[in-house]
Amino acid sequence: MASQESHLTATLLTSILAAVLGSLQIGYHTGNVNAPAKIIEEFFNHTWRVRHNQTMPDHSLTLLWSLSVSIKDFGALLGSLGVRYLADSYGRRNSILIVNCVSVVGACLMSASKASQSFEVLILGRLVFGLFCGLVMSLNPLYIQEVSPTNLRGAFATLNQVSFASGILLGMVAGLETVLGTEHHWAMMLSLSVIPALTQYLVLPFCPESPRYLLINRGEESKAEAALLRLRGRSDEVFAELEEMKEEAAHTQTGVTIHEFFKKRRYKQPIVIVLVINLGSQLSGFNAIINYSTRMFQAKFDQAKYLTLGVGAVNVTFTLVAFFLMERAGRRRLLLTGFISIAVCNLLMTIVESALHLVPELRSLQVLLVFCLISAYELGPGPISWFIAAELFDQPGRPIAMAFTSMLNWGGKFVLALLFPPLLKICGAYVYLLFMTVALVAFAFTWIRLPETKGRTFDDIAEEFRGAEGIPLHNKTGFNTFP
Repeated sequence: MASQESHLTATLLTSILAAVLGSLQIGYHTGNVNAPAKIIEEFFNHTWRVRHNQTMPDHSLTLLWSLSVSIKDFGALLGSLGVRYLADSYGRRNSILIVNCVSVVGACLMSASKASQSFEVLILGRLVFGLFCGLVMSLNPLYIQEVSPTNLRGAFATLNQVSFASGILLGMVAGLETVLGTEHHWAMMLSLSVIPALTQYLVLPFCPESPRYLLINRGEESKAEAALLRLRGRSDEVFAELEEMKEEAAHTQTGVTIHEFFKKRRYKQPIVIVLVINLGSQLSGFNAIINYSTRMFQAKFDQAKYLTLGVGAVNVTFTLVAFFLMERAGRRRLLLTGFISIAVCNLLMTIVESALHLVPELRSLQVLLVFCLISAYELGPGPISWFIAAELFDQPGRPIAMAFTSMLNWGGKFVLALLFPPLLKICGAYVYLLFMTVALVAFAFTWIRLPETKGRTFDDIAEEFRGAEGIPLHNKTGFNTFP
């Protein structure tokens, strides 16, 4: 059994911080398009006038802008398909380095759109960058979890979400008119993600590959031992962890096809858990709030852009809270707290939105509820939904599970971005009741089915699901995981 109290080393910290530079880039390009939207739309219009000597129709401009924003999520869906091949063929660290070049190409295309007087280049750039999003948001948690010691695994995986949220805030700041969100500088603003990408190329090659990948996938025990020694710094920890890895290797086959992944009985429970947690996270209202907060605030406040910055600041703050609580409270408790809080916030949003025309003073309460919903999301469902699959699956199934996670997350974002505006028109304030229902279903399922993974080795968790094929099991707290 691996040591329960591994120590933080400089190599381990450097490896994780270098890896999460990828999610910083994704967050940056998520947050930087909202504030300068009108300026970039005017670029679209100007380009159209130059070509056709007439103004673009309003409905066409709206459609083109929606496509420009959402195509990143569609690209991420496509990128998710390559996670398993890259992770198993080239390793976890090397795959992150390979896909980083896709980010550089995407950022360069977006930045070049103004000089080339082509909005098609901007859309293509966001599509290419989307491919990077789908790949790296699965590869990062995979690498981080496999290099981290058991007692720090969840906290370090949460750093991926901290970096993503920080990128969103940086993007929001960069997009302000007082910073770079201007007619002259917006193209340069879109290129700034190249800085963390190049930094990653300077640092990550000097970090070790995942020891689990080296030992279990490649059978290279000496390289795995050397990587572990660099990451842990103490030979006694290395020996204990190597033994745990060998034990896991003895229980697993060398590879799993996609068909086998969905057919194996021991994977069925984790697949359903990942499905419900990820869709519950993405379809419970958070993404609608993030995407449309500026427009929501504009109807009621003069300084809506700065309130949106508050959304970004709350987002970062509570990912940091989740980081510090992850190994104390555990995944299960944080998920349950997050989902039930999101449900309550959505119920109160419905009541407040319905009563706003009668009591306009309630608009301040609405802002508070938006902040509370974001806090609840980032406290558990936000960060945990991205890495829980890496803990629930064994080594052969883990890359496919992370690709599945990425598809669910990006697919959920894409669907919600597409459906929220028409749903808002049809349902009005009652749209939040739909989000509340999703959150309650996710809460109930998590309560009944999810085992606690805090402080448990990968093989210990996998053993629970192997046992689930035949008889109910109890986790370490005595909770009946599979009733």
